[in-house]
Amino acid sequence: MAKTGIPREPKIYLSLFVLFLLLLFMMPRTGKFNYDYKKGSPWAYETLVAQVDFPVLKTTEQLQAEKDALGSSIVPYYKFSEDIARDALREAENVNYGQYSYMRPKVVQSLTDIYQRGVMADEASAREENFSSADEILFLQRDKRASKVPFSDIYTVSGARAKLLADLGRTFPDVRVDSVFRAIGLDETLQPNLLYDKETTDLVHAETVDYISPTQGFVNAGQLIVSKGEIVTAEIAQYLDSYKAEYEESLGYDGPRIFMWLGNGLISLALVLILFLSIFYTNPDIFKQMNKYVYLLFIFAVGSFAAFAFDRIDPSLLYLVPFSLTALYLLAFFRKRVVLPVYVISLLPLLIFAHNGVELFLLYLVSGVLTMFTFEFFSKGWLQFVMALISFGCMLLTFIGFRLVNDGSLLNDMWLMLYMFIGAFLTVAGYPLIYLFEKIFGLVSNSRLEELCDPNNKLLRILAQKAPGTFQHSLQVMNLADAAARSIDANVLLVRAGAMYHDIGKTANPQCFIENESLGTKYHEGLSPRESAQMIIRHVTDGLALAAKYQLPEVVSDFILTHHGTTCTAFFYNKYMNEGGDEANAGDFYYNGRTPWTREQAIVMICDTIEAASRTLKDNTPETFDKFVENIVAAKINAGQLDNADISLKDLSRIKSVLKSYLGQIYHDRIAYPKQER
Repeated sequence: MAKTGIPREPKIYLSLFVLFLLLLFMMPRTGKFNYDYKKGSPWAYETLVAQVDFPVLKTTEQLQAEKDALGSSIVPYYKFSEDIARDALREAENVNYGQYSYMRPKVVQSLTDIYQRGVMADEASAREENFSSADEILFLQRDKRASKVPFSDIYTVSGARAKLLADLGRTFPDVRVDSVFRAIGLDETLQPNLLYDKETTDLVHAETVDYISPTQGFVNAGQLIVSKGEIVTAEIAQYLDSYKAEYEESLGYDGPRIFMWLGNGLISLALVLILFLSIFYTNPDIFKQMNKYVYLLFIFAVGSFAAFAFDRIDPSLLYLVPFSLTALYLLAFFRKRVVLPVYVISLLPLLIFAHNGVELFLLYLVSGVLTMFTFEFFSKGWLQFVMALISFGCMLLTFIGFRLVNDGSLLNDMWLMLYMFIGAFLTVAGYPLIYLFEKIFGLVSNSRLEELCDPNNKLLRILAQKAPGTFQHSLQVMNLADAAARSIDANVLLVRAGAMYHDIGKTANPQCFIENESLGTKYHEGLSPRESAQMIIRHVTDGLALAAKYQLPEVVSDFILTHHGTTCTAFFYNKYMNEGGDEANAGDFYYNGRTPWTREQAIVMICDTIEAASRTLKDNTPETFDKFVENIVAAKINAGQLDNADISLKDLSRIKSVLKSYLGQIYHDRIAYPKQER
């Protein structure tokens, strides 16, 4: 079975290089304050007058002093997990106590009391963060409230164990409770239900620090900063540091150009690298589908250019641009596990190009993620406008949050809110461009796959009319493949479509296949085994011809080509050999397709064989299903049919387990209904 490694195709890295050059071109050119100075030394340059207004920044020492004044101790936050406590109690209750079953109620009671106070790990994060003093406190988050609790009121795992043993020892003085404790496995039931919340701890501390203003005073343009020959005092140095920061932010670059390009090159490289790694670690199969890969880079590049261009035209227009649409453009062709990290990365250029990049990044992160996860519920007709309203609402709340933190005023930003409202509905208006992208990049969207799986699709109606047995077989294969695909997080929609169309070629000669034979007819009577085999094999080429005629996407018609791979029509081949056939003609009995190269194709191949062969089972027992599935999968592996498929042994193990369970549900024994006696 094929393994996925670092892609080696030059075109993959060539496209990344093109993206790198585009990002490098768009990188901002920052300013440089071209003066050197030291405290206590005279100002060696001409008299310096401020060219722009700037705030006076506090020194590091001043800020640190103010931070210290707020208190250096950090109070940690812990989350109280009811689920962990409940599971631990359930385990303790279900432990096999053997002859000590009379101890069960006391154990459960003691553990209930212990978990009500809370249990943290012996190596708890709090202790790693220097919160180990007995008189220290923590914030315990429970029932959506946080309350102060001394560390001394909380058990560690070892402390909980000691407490439980002490309780049992008092209740059962004649029992060596420590030995019993270990023997019945109660140690394994003790789990910490207090989880260190580093995010909240850091956030609360950061919010406290954020109340400190980084500036003190203001200098207007035209105001004297320092005269030539004047000694640079601590106060003047503070003014110079503040002016330097403002100058480099707002004025042109006048330093060595090579450094500017080198820095921008490193930033561009970082963006390209993180994009590449996000694809590699979420779905490396994309590298094998160049059209998908190029499309993904295209979406990223368009988003980056939009951030670059609109910020230079008018930064306020960035509130109008529907960056959330990027999430939908990705979601149309990729699974959520790929979409989410790539979407987040696609917003990073906002942090670089936009003046208020942090605010915009968070606005579109919230709206994009929400749009992505609500789209499946509000994707049809007018419901898309509901999705747009929800997205706008979340953006608005986030926007208000920023304004309240900054200046508490919203009256001056009403027009920005209007921009966000229009942008939210532009997301709906821009979604139909997906169908254009399908044509340009040769892709198949998830909505297109859903349409193909609709039984009312023209080609499926032909299959149901001409080959009803095959149609029912395809439905069963689809259900089997659906369950198998979900078990290994494969592309479910693609698997369902592939399963429905894999045998479409049987419509050319439906009576040739046993599931479509009329009662009393035997199509293959009078035909030689070679002729019969050729008639059977032909349904693959007939299927590919139909797929081309009805313009099935290539990713779907690939299932027609691979569902039998290069296997043998064993029934007719064995019959041929038993009749004294020549082994030199064995090639006439083998399918001339291709072995699967994707997980999805491998799933359909396995499920197709299992569904067809399962009709021959006479014993409906779990042991029978277990052996049956194992033998079929082993046969595929031994025949080399899965050698090129990107599927692991772990995946196959999960698939086999699901298929065994599914067969057991389908082919269970039925009760015989008694006849009414007169």
